[in-house]
Amino acid sequence: MTGRDPNEEGRAASSLEVFYDLVFVVAFSIAGVQLAEYLAEGHYRTAIISYSLATFAAMWAWINFAWFASAFDTDDWVYRLLTLVQMIGVAIISIGIPPVFSSIDANAHVDLATVVIGYLVMRAAMIVQWLRAAIQAPDHRATCLTYAGMTAIAQIGWVLVAVLPLNLAPTLLAIAVCVVIELLGPAIAESRFASTPWHPGHIVERYSTLVVITLGEGVVGTVAVLQAVIGRSGWTTETAVLGLTAMGVTFAMWWLYFRLDVGGPLAKSPGKAFLFGYGSMVIFAACAAVGGGLHVVALWIERQASISTTGVLGAVAIPIGIFCLGTIAMYYALAGVDSLLVPLLLVTALPLLVAVVMVTGGAGMLASVVVACLSPVLGVILLELTTRWRNERSVNR
Repeated sequence: MTGRDPNEEGRAASSLEVFYDLVFVVAFSIAGVQLAEYLAEGHYRTAIISYSLATFAAMWAWINFAWFASAFDTDDWVYRLLTLVQMIGVAIISIGIPPVFSSIDANAHVDLATVVIGYLVMRAAMIVQWLRAAIQAPDHRATCLTYAGMTAIAQIGWVLVAVLPLNLAPTLLAIAVCVVIELLGPAIAESRFASTPWHPGHIVERYSTLVVITLGEGVVGTVAVLQAVIGRSGWTTETAVLGLTAMGVTFAMWWLYFRLDVGGPLAKSPGKAFLFGYGSMVIFAACAAVGGGLHVVALWIERQASISTTGVLGAVAIPIGIFCLGTIAMYYALAGVDSLLVPLLLVTALPLLVAVVMVTGGAGMLASVVVACLSPVLGVILLELTTRWRNERSVNR
């Protein structure tokens, strides 16, 4: 575990890493279902706060492992078993997500016990990995020890948050402190000591894989809900439209992310690693939330949503907007601004604004949702037309 070559040719994600990613589908799925159910009941505070806590716990642990593996993956039996321990931790986190939502909704002490236990399991395994690297990679010893030390300090904070009988406001404040410590750990380690030998191509592939998996989870969740609706009420125009819309918007989101090749410029701008690594958490969370929003629409179709049509639209449009605008912003933050930035922002924002005008003006809610879901579609169309025009122009010169 002396560190891998950051310029290694053909570096790709291992089968273990892909397997590891799939376990996170469970956590995102449960968080998305809980998000949808509380949004449909109009419990917005509970939905947003609880979803943010649950997804941060899963995403941050994933990010730490991804960057560690990019630098020090040895694929020996110890490494594999410690990865298994982390996968068990994800499962425990998933089990603990519903109590977080219910406790916040009841204005009781936030029930983080199970989530924190699962998180501790994952982070303890990572501490062992960092200590192994510190022993076996002398050039990166200070860096690895800093990672291990800051991670351990943060875990003490998480335990205190879970066991102290605090109300919601002080709990959120304590959580914010723990999050800051978690985020500062890599920043201190990588800036003050020798940077870990992470591989840009490998990291971009790892992040792209999680985007695909998260988008797929949204499709699976929506289809499962539609299946239940159809089983009770049969096929209707509304269920058919929602099913096609769900497939179309997730496909367009995939196309937009990979058409831009969001992380591609990272190899030329390694100094922006923290921007890409931390900023992508917003994109991941939005991916899963789109599935939750479509779930809310399905509940509305079944007359099980107690919120207004504007609220239903917002459950879909807001995460779509965050994903599309966040994806565009991330790409241009890494690659630099060009003349396409403003038109791309405009065409992706336009359907969202039109959808809001439609629903507030009394247009059908489902029609408004369909229009909002055109946001990534128009972005993809603009990118494809612009690329074709540029290619034809270069050929004619």
